Amino acid sequence: MSKTSKVFLKNKKNSRKSKKSKNLKQRFLSFLWSLLWKGTLAFIAFMFIAGIYFDRKIERKLDGPTWDLPAQVYARPLLLKTGNNLSQSLLIKELRLLNYRPVESVQSSGQFSVNQQQVHIYRRAFDFPNQPESALKISVNFSEDKIVSIQDDRKQNLVSIKLDPLLLARLHSDQIEDRLFVPFEKIPNLFIDTLLLMEDRDYYHHQGISPFAILRAFIVNFQAGRTSLWRKFQEAYIAVLMDYKYSKDALLEAYLNEVYLAQNGKSGIYGIGLASDYYFARPINELRIEQIALLVAIIKGPSYYNPRRNPERALARRDLVLRLMVENNFISADDYKYAVADTLNLSDKRALNHRANPAFIGLLHRELKAKVPRSVRKSSGLHIFTSIDPLAQKHAEFAVQNGVKRVAKKNQENLQGAMVISDRQHAEVRALVSGRDVKFSGFNRALDANRPIGSLVKPAVYLTALDAGYGLDYHLNDKAIILKNATGQRWQPKNYDRKFRGQVTLEDALIHSLNVPTVNLGMQVGLTHVINSLHKMGIQEKIKAYPSLVLGSVSLSPLQVAQMYQPITMKGVYQPLALIRSIVSKEGELLYQRANKSQKVFSAQAVKQLTDTLHKVASEGTARSLRWRNPGQYFAGKTGTTNNLNDSWFVGFDSDEVVTTWVGKDNNKSAELTGSSGALVLFSDYMKQKKGK
Repeated sequence: MSKTSKVFLKNKKNSRKSKKSKNLKQRFLSFLWSLLWKGTLAFIAFMFIAGIYFDRKIERKLDGPTWDLPAQVYARPLLLKTGNNLSQSLLIKELRLLNYRPVESVQSSGQFSVNQQQVHIYRRAFDFPNQPESALKISVNFSEDKIVSIQDDRKQNLVSIKLDPLLLARLHSDQIEDRLFVPFEKIPNLFIDTLLLMEDRDYYHHQGISPFAILRAFIVNFQAGRTSLWRKFQEAYIAVLMDYKYSKDALLEAYLNEVYLAQNGKSGIYGIGLASDYYFARPINELRIEQIALLVAIIKGPSYYNPRRNPERALARRDLVLRLMVENNFISADDYKYAVADTLNLSDKRALNHRANPAFIGLLHRELKAKVPRSVRKSSGLHIFTSIDPLAQKHAEFAVQNGVKRVAKKNQENLQGAMVISDRQHAEVRALVSGRDVKFSGFNRALDANRPIGSLVKPAVYLTALDAGYGLDYHLNDKAIILKNATGQRWQPKNYDRKFRGQVTLEDALIHSLNVPTVNLGMQVGLTHVINSLHKMGIQEKIKAYPSLVLGSVSLSPLQVAQMYQPITMKGVYQPLALIRSIVSKEGELLYQRANKSQKVFSAQAVKQLTDTLHKVASEGTARSLRWRNPGQYFAGKTGTTNNLNDSWFVGFDSDEVVTTWVGKDNNKSAELTGSSGALVLFSDYMKQKKGK
């Protein structure tokens, strides 16, 4: 082969190699281009799908109900009215329960001051069931335990005004986080400015994400070996979407109501509203400068800066926040000087739990189930307004706790007590105590302790007779009698003192709670008529027509007894006792209102004769010790004692309240107390508390 041929063949071979290399390069570039546009399409599709997913996730969180909020349970608002009987000391007690701050001169809501016979109050704004009312400065003037005038800050006289009600409890299941929602417009500007100063100064300027913040976080994560890029990608993508769809204020509102800030037993403290209550026992708009600084400090690390477990660490962080606040002209130098000199000033860590009482919460749940539609009960963020009087509740708890100790004899450590306070005019439950351990959430004696009521049944017997036309001067036999029941068994009732008086008037028989005349009266008017009277008084259970019924063989709970006496104290009108007044949605819509249905069941004349006689019971009969226990106070009432002194009962009432009291043992053994030596003492203690003594 010639040299020329060899060269030709070599060139041809090189040409083929060049073409092959060129083809490979073209195929590789084509592959890269295909990979690029397919990858781009896949990335666009991924970002689109991820965007839809994240967008829906955001909408579920922010466009619908953001949280399943607990139901908030409120006490009755205290009505201040010119001419009302209310002592200055009791008003101050109420203000302290509401966590109003005593000051020398009131300047902002949630404060009060005292000047001789005047109490100056800056009432908080509150959304009452009928209408919202704004904050208002008022002066209440007293004379001899009575309100003589109320004036606003323009010296105009007011007929009446309501104080904001006490938040008693928040009802939530284990699936619902505990929080108090605070709308953005009610968050103090100083708090927001301070938070952004410490956490994100450019919050209102960047577009959802801060590039420098992301870079810093990436470096920190990389150095620590935590390159959690997917989580960071999600956070960044969601942040951009949220910033695009929602205002900065709306996002900040959501964050401040979502953030975890403490642990209260099994419940977490979420949001600044509940945290303000938990740490300082007051709403966030009433926090002082140093309290705002501490709350902002805690947000940085709720466990690390927990002021109860790590007070020195929390104080140092708070003081840093205060220093930055003054350096950035958020506060004055004088404000800084006073704030930094203050201690942490935390409220009692049990502050969130001290108001609720398991006894009335138990009644609340039962009434919700029995009277309120399920659709309403299941709504988020309900405001439930009740008739609970926080002062009456406090006084009743004190009376039961201390009264049971006082009346207990030796070896009577297991003695128990219960008390129900009801309103004479509106048939509402004002207070409920189910045992000497008032915070125990077990057996609710006020609702479920069905015990023989003894002589408490006698007013029903006498009311039956008076309503049928008997007079107070009607004579009854007080002589030994023997009765037989349906099985032929003999029953021989006796008076408590084992004496017989021959004949006594109907009035005297009730005043001195004589058994034999009562049995004779019950047989005369007819047991079926007595049972009918008990049903008209609100007892729904079936009652058998045994003669022993008229001496109290029927068993009732303290709440049922309170219901039984309600028509006696309401001039013969029956109205079922209730706890819930109204329920309002979180948007302010009225969802439930108590139906005030009433029925005339006894004549007013018969009831007046009965109540006049029950007053004599308290002044000269079995409850006459009230004359020296509570001098100067006007009561009517009835003692009740059961066989073997097992149960001690007393129902007493003044001009506005009915107090039903029981003392006994859960095992049904003898309490070794009569109605006057046991339950009456607790009633007396309650009435002393009520008068501010």
